[in-house]
Amino acid sequence: MIANTLRITEIFYSLQGESRTLGLPTVFVRLTGCPLRCVYCDTEYAFHGGERRLIEDILTEVASYKPRYICVTGGEPLAQPECHTLLAALCDAGYEVSLETSGALSVAQVDSRVSKVMDLKTPASGEMHRNLMDNIAFINRHDQIKFVLCDREDYDWARFQLDAYKLSEKAGEVLFSPSFGQLGATDLANWIVEDNLPVRFQMQLHKLLWNDAAGH
Repeated sequence: MIANTLRITEIFYSLQGESRTLGLPTVFVRLTGCPLRCVYCDTEYAFHGGERRLIEDILTEVASYKPRYICVTGGEPLAQPECHTLLAALCDAGYEVSLETSGALSVAQVDSRVSKVMDLKTPASGEMHRNLMDNIAFINRHDQIKFVLCDREDYDWARFQLDAYKLSEKAGEVLFSPSFGQLGATDLANWIVEDNLPVRFQMQLHKLLWNDAAGH
């Protein structure tokens, strides 16, 4: 029996709204708590509260959906150390597991079977100073790096990071996403094409389908 516990905001089954597995049916395990306060955050309800649950019980609920893909998200999942135990247990159960993380906490100990989807926070996010750039050393072709862009300054900053750290060579995908309601999607798409960037443009599918503000 796995006796460890985590504070959980919600577990639900939906379509993946972003990242490389966009559109695939996925179980989301949303952990409670986050040390960051990004200006565009759409999951503030996960900052506090939640329910403390045994990891064994979490695995049982996940299995009830008979899924293939699992996304562990937040908040910031790595703010709870036992997140590593959950990630390893999900991989052991045979699922394809991704972790959505802010990039502000070390990913060095994340199970190598997990696909890390790691943000780099832009100037307009209000949390650029929290980027732990040492994390880039632990990114590989199994992983993804995401930029949420609010304006042209953010785009130019992200383009510089792309070159400076050779991100498209390190990560399997580099994702550029417009901050919903702040940056026009067409504007960002045009900039990417004009500059011939080696990135994937993405929009949040759940917001297009269901006008859903909570990042499923």
